[in-house]
Amino acid sequence: MSITEAVLLGVLQGLTEFLPVSSSGHLVIAQGFLPGFRQPGVFFDLVLHGGTLLAVVFFLRRELAKIAAALLPRKTATAEETAGRAVSRRLFLFLIAATAVTGILGLPFRNEIEGLFSSPRAAALLLLVTGALLYFADRVPGANRKEKDMNLPDALVIGIAQAAALLPGISRSGATISFALFRKIDGETAASFSFLLSIPAILGAFLLEARHIAGLPEGELAAYGAGFVAAMVTGFFALKLLYLIIRGHRLRIFSYYCWIAGAAVLIAGA
Repeated sequence: MSITEAVLLGVLQGLTEFLPVSSSGHLVIAQGFLPGFRQPGVFFDLVLHGGTLLAVVFFLRRELAKIAAALLPRKTATAEETAGRAVSRRLFLFLIAATAVTGILGLPFRNEIEGLFSSPRAAALLLLVTGALLYFADRVPGANRKEKDMNLPDALVIGIAQAAALLPGISRSGATISFALFRKIDGETAASFSFLLSIPAILGAFLLEARHIAGLPEGELAAYGAGFVAAMVTGFFALKLLYLIIRGHRLRIFSYYCWIAGAAVLIAGA
């Protein structure tokens, strides 16, 4: 793999990790068109996810700081501060619950899921599913619940959606945001919870795939680093773009893209 190919894949990852169009599906499809592409397990994909992880940590640094502060003891606080800290602590517990559900549902099928990452056709079919989720989620009326209104069933449903997004072609952000909208959660709140939830998910996946480090192809360290940086920078700007789109209630534009992209790959491979 050349540095140019790694950068292109990094840019693709950065754009599609946060825009609800399935980064894993796009990587599988793009890698299928690169002659001679190989990686140990899905380690290169995880390196790119690591770049987008840094992007989301920086983008949501204030939310992360609020959660961290709420978990630390504090002797004096106003009634408003106490209420805000309680919401942040509950949010932290909901993130743990959703992450646990994802792990419980996803880990037993890890090998089968990893096998699908070599099938552009499977990724294309599941892109069509992502498109359907986005289309119907964008039509949900009265989605105005905020962080303070979230409950444990919300977290469990979103965790199940994230487990389904382990499949290439099912967008993690698309699935989690869609199911949050189905639960009447406000779009920006849904996006923030989705991206906070991505942090433990990406870290966990990286640790699981760390065993493949020893199989890193010789001479490709620079390419892996270039892909990481490209994914990080592109991912940050993709986050800003998605929040603008969510505020405008135009999420369904991504459903049309998913349908077109999925259908095009299926037709090309027919």
